[in-house]
Amino acid sequence: MKDDTPIRLLLADDHPVVRAGLRAVLETEPGFEVVADVPTAEQAVTLAERPGVDVVLMDLQFGGEMRGSQATAAITAREGAPRVLVLTTYDTDADILAAIEAGATGYLLKDAPPEELAAAVRTAAAGKSALAPTIALRLMDRMRAPATALTRRETEVLQLVADGLSNAQLSKKLFLSQATVKSHLVHIYAKLGVDSRTSAVAAGTAQGLIRR
Repeated sequence: MKDDTPIRLLLADDHPVVRAGLRAVLETEPGFEVVADVPTAEQAVTLAERPGVDVVLMDLQFGGEMRGSQATAAITAREGAPRVLVLTTYDTDADILAAIEAGATGYLLKDAPPEELAAAVRTAAAGKSALAPTIALRLMDRMRAPATALTRRETEVLQLVADGLSNAQLSKKLFLSQATVKSHLVHIYAKLGVDSRTSAVAAGTAQGLIRR
């Protein structure tokens, strides 16, 4: 991208006040152009398919069926797709891993100061990783202790347990056998040092692995 070409942004968040605030902040930055803002993940996917978008600022939670991580995967799967910078309030392992696995170039929290947000947008537009310091630290901690860190799938299973799903419902949702679900739970219990679903959810929440 040439220096004099503006970075064209698409904002995706289901809160109108948040979208308006982001637009106000980003439009004051030199070299930025907000081309659209949308309230659903589905609309973000549709607009990102059109030419003229360089970076999508994506929330993770929407009121509709599609979540931000799913929209991120749909957007980044296309060749020549815009970069996706996740901008959310969630800093759990479940959310971070889902977003990064989906292809997000960066992950930032909504309480980031404007200058940090602007820097992250420019970094993402350049195709480089843009992680909030707290997010980078969480990922480094996982790398330092791989034996006790929950895998992406184990984190997903634990989050769904916290959401109240039974083993049978987990099996159906994740397209896994119930035996595989039970195996994941056994590994989760061992890594967290617990012996029940309730204790696993409590430990996972306390450690910032999942949100309640």
